[in-house]
Amino acid sequence: MLAALVNVANIGYPLLFLLVMAESAGVPVPGETALITGAVLASQGHLDIVAVIALAAAAAIVGDNIGYLIGRKAGRWLLERPGAFEAQRREVLLVGEPFFQRHGPKAVFFGRFILGLRTWASWLAGTTRMRWRSFAVWNAAGGICWATGVGMLAYSVGHSASSVLQLFAIIGLVAFALAVGGFVALRRLRRRAPRQGGAHGSGRKPPPARAE
Repeated sequence: MLAALVNVANIGYPLLFLLVMAESAGVPVPGETALITGAVLASQGHLDIVAVIALAAAAAIVGDNIGYLIGRKAGRWLLERPGAFEAQRREVLLVGEPFFQRHGPKAVFFGRFILGLRTWASWLAGTTRMRWRSFAVWNAAGGICWATGVGMLAYSVGHSASSVLQLFAIIGLVAFALAVGGFVALRRLRRRAPRQGGAHGSGRKPPPARAE
């Protein structure tokens, strides 16, 4: 029994760090599931919850900074290079740049809690040239709050944590999809408005000349 607990601890902590870091850097692996599993194991006495939260927060911060650097160095090239889905990739950049210019800190912080955005937020922040100091501050705050909140919730509710957090993740994903869809639709409407205004304006008759 003691040997089994030692093995869980020896494997659990490094695996937790690697999975959370990889997901934060942009690799689609179950980083949040690893945090939930670690916290549940801690609730059963196999791991230490303080160590689980600290490692998850550190891994999230390190991974996000790796993703930011990759996005800053190669993200624009990957999105703009010719090839398959070029139009869709350029649309990501077209929408992402103004979005991060206006809502960069909020996207980095709250993106940590949203399925999908959690994996790609750091890449998009680097690709859109978000200031690293601002990114680092909000990224650290989001990573610490995420690790603490999710870890303590999983630790508290034990085995039922997975289903609860999956529900929250689905709700967050739907809300994010609606927000992005609304942003894209609003942007397209704004781009069409000047064209429509110009079309109506071209059909107007010139004012009559004044009699001298």
